[in-house]
Amino acid sequence: MTTDVMTRPAVLILLGPPGAGKGTQARMLEDEFGYVQLSTGDLLRAAVAAGTPAGLAAKAVMEAGQLVSDEIVINILRDRLAEPDCAKGVILDGFPRTTVQAEALDDLLGETGQKINAAISLEVDDAAMVERISGRYTCAGCGEGYHDSFKQPAKAGTCDKCGGTEMKRRADDNAETVASRLEAYHAQTAPLIAYYGGKGVLKSTNAMGGIDDIARDMAAIVTTATS
Repeated sequence: MTTDVMTRPAVLILLGPPGAGKGTQARMLEDEFGYVQLSTGDLLRAAVAAGTPAGLAAKAVMEAGQLVSDEIVINILRDRLAEPDCAKGVILDGFPRTTVQAEALDDLLGETGQKINAAISLEVDDAAMVERISGRYTCAGCGEGYHDSFKQPAKAGTCDKCGGTEMKRRADDNAETVASRLEAYHAQTAPLIAYYGGKGVLKSTNAMGGIDDIARDMAAIVTTATS
């Protein structure tokens, strides 16, 4: 007996620059729809730890100081998609990054009769993103997050949560680096926007609003794309 294509596990792709909230939104979609978030980094680490053939191939390449090939990543993803927890669907975060990877992903999904239900672009304002990311800092003791403009501790220099007085910032959370990362993202992702737009699966949402508002928009997109 054949299974109708629409009952195949859903496949969602999240597109958005660093700091756009992809991770946060992916976790909320996981909770609401029962999908599994898959990031390239996590996939590689898990495959290496498990000692799968693809994982061993990736380990050898990484130990040689080289970049893991698209073929190896696709093989690791193929193994992961076959695991039981992916039966409802997956959310791909950080993959594909190029049209070559997108085409390879299409080929992989074609093997199982799956398809991309939606490639969701989290749209941001670059200037606002520079302020959002470059203003971030955390308590070195407990990890509580703060921001120069949006969330300062009640007592300057003292963590509201644990009372710690040592704060830290990520070295790459400065305006120049953030602006450079955004520029690189747009250059890299523009072809993907065109690719998925041409396939009729590209959706977009304003990622500059509140987390819950964005989550509602994302849930509506997913519901429509998977129904």
